[in-house]
Amino acid sequence: MFAEYGSLAITIYFVIFGVTFAAAAIALSMGFDVEGVEEGAGLAAGAWLVTKITQPIRILVTLALTPIVGKYRKKPVLPDESK
Repeated sequence: MFAEYGSLAITIYFVIFGVTFAAAAIALSMGFDVEGVEEGAGLAAGAWLVTKITQPIRILVTLALTPIVGKYRKKPVLPDESK
C-alpha cells in the first residue's frame, strides 16, 4: 500500500493525528477526566497520552481511508507525448 499511496497515507495519518490531539486537548481543558493522566502533567502531555492510546484505531482508520481517498484524488493529466 505504501508504494501505491505513500505520501497520501502519511498525510491522512497526520491529519487524523492532529484532529485527535486537538480534540483530546479541548476535552481535557473542558474538564474531561482521563484515568492515568497526572494532575500536574499539563495539557499537552495529557493530550499526547490520549492520542497515543488511540494509535491502533488511528492506524486502522488510515488503512481504511487511504484507498478510498486515493480513488477520488484528482490525478494530473499528462500531455500526450505520442503526437
